[in-house]
Amino acid sequence: MKLRCLNFTAESFLARVLPLFLALGPLVFSVQAAEPLDTPALLRAADTALKGGQSAEAIKIADKILAADPKDFRALFIRGRAHEEATNSAKAIADYDASLKSNPKAAIVLQKRGELHFKLGNFAESIADFDKFIEAIPEQAPHHWQRGISLYYAGRFEDGRKQFESHQTVNPYDVENAVWHFLCVARASGAAKAKAALIPIERDSRIPMMQILALFGGKAKPEDVIAAAKTGNAAQQDNQLFYAHLYLGLYFEAIGDAKLAREHILKAATDFKAEHYMGDVARVHAQVLRKRSK
Repeated sequence: MKLRCLNFTAESFLARVLPLFLALGPLVFSVQAAEPLDTPALLRAADTALKGGQSAEAIKIADKILAADPKDFRALFIRGRAHEEATNSAKAIADYDASLKSNPKAAIVLQKRGELHFKLGNFAESIADFDKFIEAIPEQAPHHWQRGISLYYAGRFEDGRKQFESHQTVNPYDVENAVWHFLCVARASGAAKAKAALIPIERDSRIPMMQILALFGGKAKPEDVIAAAKTGNAAQQDNQLFYAHLYLGLYFEAIGDAKLAREHILKAATDFKAEHYMGDVARVHAQVLRKRSK
């Protein structure tokens, strides 16, 4: 989705909340009267290591904190993030679980665990975490497009439609939101009704989003999307072609062309450097397709 323009993304939420989460933890959340270590400093060091791509160092620092206090939910959370970055999903989930056991209302942990559950194909668990996140921070409900995508893959198309209609009220210039709304309506009521209900978007500056919108509205052809994506420098084209193939795959799936849907989705999932949430979506969808073919 349109990560750079949303009021809420996992990245912006972490950037805003994590410093307070780390700084206030000893004052607000700690169950110990005193801490034998300089835990806030260690937490900051672990977070710095993680942001610098040093997952092993972040785990080492978190382990030091947890040796003194095995229930420190902040250290468990950071270690879980480090395990996730190191692609050890089982350990990441275990740490997120333990963190939430120590502090069940830690919204930041619920968000990250929900995202990881989605990447693992655990759609019901993902939705449950996102729902708890929204319970903790109700004002974020309309911003939560990730929840809408999880609802789509869980087969809850009517709930997905409502989520994307809600998101439109806070992010009116995002073609991707209109497309995911189309996909939910198409799965629930057919492509013709989805086309009639396509949310109009006046502008989305990202290439080739307006061509993608025209495609779903019946006003452009797949080759128009590819042609638009093949503009700009190599890095721009890599990103643009990723989105072109992702949404071409979703379009062909919506109109019932399974062969072309698979071709484009697998290309989006494997041929581009899409290290972001929509890249995860492509990889998850590819895994769903592979399971269907077995």
